[in-house]
Amino acid sequence: MMTSPEHKTGTDRLAEAAQNLSAEIIVNIQGDEPLIRPAMVDEAVKTLQRDEAIALATLAAPVGPEIGPDPNRVKVVLDNSNRALYFSRAAIPATPGALDSSQDNNSTAKKGRFLLHIGLYAYRQKFLQKFTELAPTPLEQRESLEQLRALENGYQIGVSLCEYHGPGVDCPEDIPLVEEKLTVSKNK
Repeated sequence: MMTSPEHKTGTDRLAEAAQNLSAEIIVNIQGDEPLIRPAMVDEAVKTLQRDEAIALATLAAPVGPEIGPDPNRVKVVLDNSNRALYFSRAAIPATPGALDSSQDNNSTAKKGRFLLHIGLYAYRQKFLQKFTELAPTPLEQRESLEQLRALENGYQIGVSLCEYHGPGVDCPEDIPLVEEKLTVSKNK
């Protein structure tokens, strides 16, 4: 579906495309995530369906410490209910090696690991339309991450953990890696 060229964000385009749909849940798979699997979409939708308090749901995967400093890889930290506390291009938490997984009630953090955000969202239709009415926020603009607009306005984001499937295409160097994975899976 073609959308208006005036939109500043992909979420605005998604909301326009979805506004006349009768669906209660709208899923957005970002184009830079060509390795998303159907089970991942299902998990994001289930996360949204399980918790009426969240406005949208997304995915994250535990990854090694080498990902932390890469600003092209968005990291997320969670509360004890697997709801997002913050998303950042910076290494968050700052010292994952100091985390003690024996004290982590829901195993969302592992010693020496970060949670990499996966570019897939499941929105409640009503929230998606409301989101486009919210003004961009300071943290959203600073990090260049739209999901921070939801958090800064008090909306909760549910996060389901999955296995790392990547990479996504966050920089030109990722393209050959993704092409290789696609070729390998095609030949299986």
